[in-house]
Amino acid sequence: MDLIRGFNSELVYIRAPFPMGKVGLTVKDGVVSPRGEELQHLMAIWGPAVKPGDEARITNVVIKPDRIRFEINGGPIKKQKWYQRIQIGGDMGNTAPIAPNDSNANPRGTYVDLVFDRYVPDLTPQKFKDLLRPVLDFDAKSALEAYLDTVPPKVKEAIQNHQVLVGMNREMLIYAKGRPPKKIREKDGEVEYEEWIYGEPPQDVDFVRLVGDEVVRVETMKVDGTKTLRAEKEVNLEPPPSVAKTSDQPRPANAPTLRRPGEAGPDRPTPTGGQPPPVLQTPPPISNPGPTGGPNYSID
Repeated sequence: MDLIRGFNSELVYIRAPFPMGKVGLTVKDGVVSPRGEELQHLMAIWGPAVKPGDEARITNVVIKPDRIRFEINGGPIKKQKWYQRIQIGGDMGNTAPIAPNDSNANPRGTYVDLVFDRYVPDLTPQKFKDLLRPVLDFDAKSALEAYLDTVPPKVKEAIQNHQVLVGMNREMLIYAKGRPPKKIREKDGEVEYEEWIYGEPPQDVDFVRLVGDEVVRVETMKVDGTKTLRAEKEVNLEPPPSVAKTSDQPRPANAPTLRRPGEAGPDRPTPTGGQPPPVLQTPPPISNPGPTGGPNYSID
């Protein structure tokens, strides 16, 4: 009971990305899972429930035999209100709820499981907070303070000095410089990009170019008329999950196809002898039955 009272309705700052959906995070022996490409894949499919630096609330604590589940922002599944369980009966014996019941998943809710080997040990609430440190920050005073603990040291120093590094993502840029007063969308050939503009003359003006979620170029026009341009990557972040590549193996001669028999196509294979594969002929058309009751085949 002390554990539940110590955590229920506790405000925390997030230190790791949580995916939306019914899959939360698991912490065991200080290791968070899913992580790496598996986590990025879930984030790409379902989107984030909460991100590093976000403020969240622990809304429920469930103690299980070998783990403790901490539900965040209501958990992944919406729970019914008391009035959603009330139904009104009609003359025909039908009933209907007095309030609509949305059974969809909670889009901003998630959870983290703190897992132990065989059973949940008897620890103080502070010790449990220390074990949750990889994903939750109970001591941060602001979102910026919590977020800075999750980024590489070089990025942390740049954000504290309000500088932009080529290779930062959009979120890092916002923490470093804030949201831009002016933003334009342009196209360079086939590449679409956004130009975020900070400052106005007679001050220095920064033009920060983003392609997708990455800063690819920083151009600064100084008060004295000089210009600086940086386009080489200055920080390497964790790469996005790789996409499965198509196989380079040759297509087998008897592979299924939607083409009609005899129809040529660019992917029709040619066997090693140089001879083209045999072409299947269509069967002769069937005419009306003959006098004997069997079909008459008309052959051209």
